[in-house]
Amino acid sequence: MVICVYTEDRWGDILAAVASVREQSRPALEILVVVDHNPALLRRLAKHFGDDGCAGDGVRVLANAGPRGLSAGRNTGIEASSGEIVAFLDDDAVAERDWLRHFAEAYADPRVMAVGGRTRPVWESRRRPVWFPEEFDWAVGCTYRGLPPGRVRVRNVLGGNASFRRSAFELVGGFADGIGRDGHRLPLGGEETELCIRLTRALPEAVLLIDDRSVIHHRVPAARERFRYLWTRSYAEGLSKALVSRSVGAQAGLASERRYSTRVLPAGIARGVRDALLGRPGGAARAGAILAGLTAATGGYAVGTLRARRSGGRYAVAAQEATGPRPPAGEAAS
Repeated sequence: MVICVYTEDRWGDILAAVASVREQSRPALEILVVVDHNPALLRRLAKHFGDDGCAGDGVRVLANAGPRGLSAGRNTGIEASSGEIVAFLDDDAVAERDWLRHFAEAYADPRVMAVGGRTRPVWESRRRPVWFPEEFDWAVGCTYRGLPPGRVRVRNVLGGNASFRRSAFELVGGFADGIGRDGHRLPLGGEETELCIRLTRALPEAVLLIDDRSVIHHRVPAARERFRYLWTRSYAEGLSKALVSRSVGAQAGLASERRYSTRVLPAGIARGVRDALLGRPGGAARAGAILAGLTAATGGYAVGTLRARRSGGRYAVAAQEATGPRPPAGEAAS
């Protein structure tokens, strides 16, 4: 079980995330807290969980051994973990009690290589902004309208609420550096998509699932409840998709996005217009936000494509080696 962290501003969130994993109905084999190039936070967490960074309750605190960024932090956690299944939780989220149990059940099928869950927003203002469309909940790290319910096959899982079989990383390597967030730049993403496409190309029979019974609750700070953040995040997602497409090809890299932009978003705009005509609050604003977000993402993709062509696409995949016998998939998860 890996939780990547980078700032002391989320101290309370980090402790809550760890506590939610400790309280799972199916206990994690271990909890690895990976700190992204923040020595003060590393020391504080090491002291909190034991001066040696390895408390008796199974929490270990590690420094990101790679370059700054979420991908390298996850790769550090993968390398240090001991379980056959490696799960990931965002540092500003809490998992429901049966989160890991539902993950583990899916791995009874040997074809399953990754399982994700449902992520619900917890708005700092205590309610969803009336203008914020559910179709864009991915922009705040949550499950968005348009994903099918139940336990279903998907192209890719979302990394803040996901698990992978260790053999997946041994087969295709870890998360790609140069794609995704590094704590300081634009709010990029896409590293999970690139990894999952790389995995299914190498192992066509692989099954990737989302099980919406595996629920986490993700905090959405006030700064992300604003239209400016939605626009910026959408633009950054376009940049990310350009890098992913550069890596795996546009056909695979944009397969889900085509359905999303041609079916899910038009349906959302129609709902917004209908709500506006019926006098319901926020209908016109939601329709406008969807159009603006799509425009920003399209612009980001165009800019990212030009940059990727000029630079050749700057990303690297960390190799993950097999390191001997591990607990069976049905018995433990890191």
